Amino acid sequence: MDTDQLELRRAGELVQVEPQVFSLLELLVANAERVVSKDEINERVWGGRVVSEAAVNSRIRSARLAIGDDGKRQHLIKTIRDRGFRFIGPVQSNQASLSQFLAPVSAPAAVESDRPSIAVLPLEILALEANYEALADAIAHEVIADLSRLRWLRVISRASSFRFRNNPASLGEVRQILGVDYVLSGSLAIFGDKARVTTELADAASEALLWADNIECSLQELIELRLHLTTRIVSGIELRIQSEQAQRLDDLPTENLSAWTCYFRALRHLYRFNAHDTDVAIHLLRNALALDDNFALAHSGLSFAHFQNAFVGYTKDIERQRELASQHADTAMQIDALDPVINLSVGRAKMLSGDWEEAMPWFERCATLSPNNAQAYYHQGLAKVISGDPEGVQSLASQALSLSPIDPLQYAFLASGSLGLLQCEQYDQAREWADKAAVAPGAHHLIAAIAAIVNELAGDRQQAQRWAQVINRRAPDFRIEHFFRALPFRQNVTNKAYTHALTRLGFH
Repeated sequence: MDTDQLELRRAGELVQVEPQVFSLLELLVANAERVVSKDEINERVWGGRVVSEAAVNSRIRSARLAIGDDGKRQHLIKTIRDRGFRFIGPVQSNQASLSQFLAPVSAPAAVESDRPSIAVLPLEILALEANYEALADAIAHEVIADLSRLRWLRVISRASSFRFRNNPASLGEVRQILGVDYVLSGSLAIFGDKARVTTELADAASEALLWADNIECSLQELIELRLHLTTRIVSGIELRIQSEQAQRLDDLPTENLSAWTCYFRALRHLYRFNAHDTDVAIHLLRNALALDDNFALAHSGLSFAHFQNAFVGYTKDIERQRELASQHADTAMQIDALDPVINLSVGRAKMLSGDWEEAMPWFERCATLSPNNAQAYYHQGLAKVISGDPEGVQSLASQALSLSPIDPLQYAFLASGSLGLLQCEQYDQAREWADKAAVAPGAHHLIAAIAAIVNELAGDRQQAQRWAQVINRRAPDFRIEHFFRALPFRQNVTNKAYTHALTRLGFH
């Protein structure tokens, strides 16, 4: 077994094995002196996820087959009843340096073409006293687990990426061995009762630094807030990778587009929030489906594009756009019910159709599937404020902003928080949030309308009139009914107050 090149050979001949089977073999061979429990196998092969006994037995059968063993003979892998498995064959170890295993060839092709891939390396430990390897590994492991929930990203398993702990390698070497586009690395420094976690995302090919973050706190806080730290890291690099992928693919000739390339190109246009770019995104996403009609995220992307058309009013046939948003969300759900982005799309389509109470469970499910998904929390807050339940809306908006401080929908996070504060009669703070929302990148005329309403009701007529002028510039045909078509508030008192505010500002 070449544990660096991830190759298994019998009598010099290469044996093809699945990554999970290779990881299982490596675990058993490296611990030949003892019995390896099923819990250990779950941790190593499935990243701590509990799987059925049948799944474990299936991998054991494949491992035995790969090395010429079987369940009857068990001359290499022995089953120890109720305890686990043990490798009983003779083992010789050759601790050669990593560089000796590197083949002088270009990086291997990605397993799934065009889908970006990432390796999360174990954190380097900088400590003077105790051994904090378990804490460092837990942080990296949880980042891997959270990133694995992003279906558009291929994440190298811990079993592979953690092989670099005792074999330091350059980014080029990591790319060559694992065939990845991006590498997340970092360190955990412990000095007394203080801790600092530093993380860096790099382009494996160019070795350019794309994103970096460092967090300092007490050691106890780090232990207690480990999951919050993981979420911060994942949400930080998720947007950066999507943006980087879109930029990489933007200059490719159209005839070379594949399904994933179309998808990432479409995202770039989808978050520009104007009628032209939304049309371009729809065209690209349709191309993606022409190449792969089972592409769940492309259906989800189309659902969002048609949602935009209906919500912002880019087209006159609003009802048709609602239908398309719902159809594509439902199709995506049929293909992949566990993708958090798809669950968000279903909730968003129901929200667009006026089913706000039905939408909320989908937003909550999205947050359960991916706790670092900022839009899940924003949409929960929006559903609450539309339904007339403003308590906790600011907190949900703040959580979304904390998870994704440079999100393309930042203006929406701020606007929903502003409406929640307004309904709680916290006027000064509501004005502050509304003004920030209206000047945020990508803010459309409905956000300016929210800023106008909030300032008018908070008693700042001059600022309200400034935002009214912005509405007239951005959407000369704007009517009060357009505002309530997008945001159908359930309480009559709210509707009347907002209608009077817009009327006083000259709208009909």
